[in-house]
Amino acid sequence: MTTGTGVALCLALALAAGGARAADPGANPWFRAGQEAVKKAAAGTPTAHAKNAILFVGDGMGIATVTAARILAGQRAGGTGEENLLSFETLPYTAFSKTYTVDFQVGESAGTITAMMTGAKTRSGVLGVDETVARGDFAAAATGSLPTLLERAEDAGKWTGVVTTTTITHATPGGCYAHTPERNWEGDAKESPAAREAGFPDIARQLVEFKHGDGLEVAFGGGRAFFLPTAVEGGTRLDGRDLTAEWQKRFPGGPYLSTRAQLLALDPAKSRHALGLFAPSHLEFESVRAEKAPDQPSLAEMTAAAVDILAKSPKGFVLMVEGGRIDHGHHAGNAYRALTETIEFADAIQLARAKTNPKDTLIVVTADHSHTLSISGYPKRGNPILGLVVGSNGEEAPSNEPAKDLSGRPYTTLQYANGPGYTGASDAQPEGAKQFPHMPTKVEGVTKGRPQLTEAEAAAPGYLQESSVPLPAETHGGEDVPIYAGGPGAALFHGVQEQNYVFHAIARALGLETP
Repeated sequence: MTTGTGVALCLALALAAGGARAADPGANPWFRAGQEAVKKAAAGTPTAHAKNAILFVGDGMGIATVTAARILAGQRAGGTGEENLLSFETLPYTAFSKTYTVDFQVGESAGTITAMMTGAKTRSGVLGVDETVARGDFAAAATGSLPTLLERAEDAGKWTGVVTTTTITHATPGGCYAHTPERNWEGDAKESPAAREAGFPDIARQLVEFKHGDGLEVAFGGGRAFFLPTAVEGGTRLDGRDLTAEWQKRFPGGPYLSTRAQLLALDPAKSRHALGLFAPSHLEFESVRAEKAPDQPSLAEMTAAAVDILAKSPKGFVLMVEGGRIDHGHHAGNAYRALTETIEFADAIQLARAKTNPKDTLIVVTADHSHTLSISGYPKRGNPILGLVVGSNGEEAPSNEPAKDLSGRPYTTLQYANGPGYTGASDAQPEGAKQFPHMPTKVEGVTKGRPQLTEAEAAAPGYLQESSVPLPAETHGGEDVPIYAGGPGAALFHGVQEQNYVFHAIARALGLETP
């Protein structure tokens, strides 16, 4: 073993053992600024103590996504849509979150969830570590790691959980319990050879080996492949370990679940710990789940089961729930799936609100970042949000004919600034369709000029909204995202705040941070 590898191994082992040489959050300028911002916000505002807290993260759920999903849900219910409200929009307090990371003007999920979970902004692509840790530098991860909200909660005797529609090791859920310089190290086969040789713990390992309190009580999502060895069908682990078996050994009586039927049959009265991995990778999109993957639970079902288990905690609980595939629908340039995922996300929040007491449970709903979706044109009131603009091409009285662009072609209300739906005049052929083979597309790659769209084509579930710039996948957006809050401590959420403020407000409400 070389000297460099030996040092890396020592640091990796230190991290696996709980990060004994972790960074001091109080010395981090972002952390200190967050503390000061909460103190300022709390001045003159009584902060009631919360026993429990649920952080809902709609991955990629920007303002345009909320508005469009609100309209779509209302139209699906038989209304015009605009007057509708999603369940979380009735929460009494709102704020805005600035989502940039220390190295990118437009952030991504790893750096942004780290801000919300640790109270300090950091680089894009890293989880649970401060900005001194360069992406991929596993040797620096132990000394740069920061305690997460869930770790603090476990240390205080609270129960904790993570629920997602992505892999449970994906950026947002991973940021709740893992400390790594690379968000893509979900399993050991995805680590760099040097990190794997040094024994650096991949994200799946860090979930099962979580050292704080008595470990995570609940973890529901996808990503089964990262927990099983290659000797097991569908497994990808190179170290030969079966982490699902290790979970069950660590928590006797704590079930490992792999199907929706098993989840629905779970008796929360008999379970304190539960691990549910319901797909090899991400769970199926909600819009096709019942047809393509009926053995997978919905986000609402996973959330309900998690709350039922965690609500038994005598000292309270902290739960993070992610609507993770909102983001995936947007990256594919497919608003239908993104908005359907948002509606399911709202349904999960409604269930959680019904199952908890607003007098002791703080509920915070936000996004990690936005996307480039826009709502434009002058469609008339009640016009199908997924359809063509029918109403006006300017500001004149609405008609019943589709509006036309300067070339005489109709266009849709929803569009993206970039992505695989580009239809401009060009001979280039991006690989957009190949990036998302599960997405049936009406417009594949670049064509020579905008199409003569029909209403039926625009409203089809697989239609890719047009984009201005051709890219293999649509990108994130950099504008502020909303925060909605209710329950004890919710009054702290007002104004425009840095994203790491979310951590400080929740921690203060729970009594997990010194005022």
